[in-house]
Order: sequence, then structure tokens, then C-alpha cells
Amino acid sequence: MRARTVLAATSVLAIATSLAGNSVQGADLGPEPAYYKAPHIEPSNPWMIRLRVLGVLPDSGGSSVNVSGSPSLSSPSSGLSISDQAIPELDITYFFTKNLATELILGVTSHHISGNGALTGLDIGKAWLLPPTLTLQYHFTNFGPLKPYIGAGINYTVFFNQSAANTSLAGLAVTDLHIRNQFGAAIQFGFDYMLDRHWGLNLDVKKLWLRPEYSATVNNAVAVTGRASIDPWLVSGGVAYKF
Repeated sequence: MRARTVLAATSVLAIATSLAGNSVQGADLGPEPAYYKAPHIEPSNPWMIRLRVLGVLPDSGGSSVNVSGSPSLSSPSSGLSISDQAIPELDITYFFTKNLATELILGVTSHHISGNGALTGLDIGKAWLLPPTLTLQYHFTNFGPLKPYIGAGINYTVFFNQSAANTSLAGLAVTDLHIRNQFGAAIQFGFDYMLDRHWGLNLDVKKLWLRPEYSATVNNAVAVTGRASIDPWLVSGGVAYKF
């Protein structure tokens, strides 16, 4: 009987010791750490496109006209007048960083050319212009949805489908016209106002310095040369899409 009592006491003591050991071990480990899933961050896409209505506003006041054998028509009062034009325009922008980007604008315009000063009323002709312009931009990002930017770059204008008017005024008619392609500098400023992550509104203003040389023939005989001071302002507005 006494042996049974000793055996039972020994068993109870072993169980108690085991439970105490487990409690101490659990206390030493502490609570299990909580694991949280990191939020998914979509990679930023560097491309943006804009579709705009572009107004081309030439400033041709400084154009020169040199007429062979006619000093009166070659006077400083003689010049060219180049019509304004509005066209649809597409631009493609690539962001190197959130602040630094490059932009290429694409579009074609058709302009009518006439004389002014001593040549007022003389219809000279028309030409199509392809003026791709590449600028390097800095975008400001600390104004919330408003994203202003400034830029500077280069323009190369191609003149094609040129045609002389061949319309007589006081016995004079331009019978041939050729305008040379020309490089020019460009500056710009504008802003995007982002409506959401992808869509926004855009306003952009550029100034180009474009002064190509030209040659023409009057009455199939008289040579005319000069420099056309086009120097247009490009004013545009439209929608932007950021990929």
C-alpha cells in the first residue's frame, strides 16, 4: 500500500514538473510574430501621349525680299505675310525620371504666303510644313494634380508641296517658289492637370525661331531671293494620357 502511494506521488510530481517546464518555455518564446503582406506597387510607365489642337501663329515681320534689278521692291518696306493655321497635333513624351522628360511633336500645316509693304496684295504662293520639334523638359511635381513644365530643344522644318500663285497683280506674277528646309531653336512652357492616374488636360506654348531662305521667280524672268522670318508661336490645348 505504501509503495502504491509513493508511486502515485511520484507520477503527480512528474506531471507537474512537465507542465511547469512547458509554461516557462512558452513564456520565454513570447507571442508569435505577425506577418503582413506588402502592398502591391505597380511599376511606373514612362510614356505619355497628348492629342491637341495646335495654333500656328507666324511672326513674319522681319522677312527680307531682294528683287534682282528692282531696288524699289527690294526696299525694307517689302516683306512677306504668312497665314495662321490650326491643326490637330500629336505629341509623344518619355519620362527618364519623374521630373526629366523629352517630348516630340508631330503635325503638318499648310500656309498661304502673300506680300506686304511695297508688295501688298501680291499672292506669292503656298507651302506645306512638317515641323517635328524635340524638346527636353523639366516637370515640377510639388503642385498636386497640376504639373507645370518648361523645356527647350530643336526644330527641323521640312517644306513640301510648294507652289507659286501665278496670279498677276499690276503686271507681276510669282511663277516659281522654293523654300529651303531649316533647323531652328525652340523653347516651351505648359502644364498638365491630371484628372486621375492616367487622364489629364494640357495647355502648351512654344516659340520657334525659324528663318529659312527662299527663292522665287517673277514673270518667269525676274529672280527674287530672301529670308522668310516665320518665327511662329505654337499654342495648343488638349488631352493627355499617361500609361
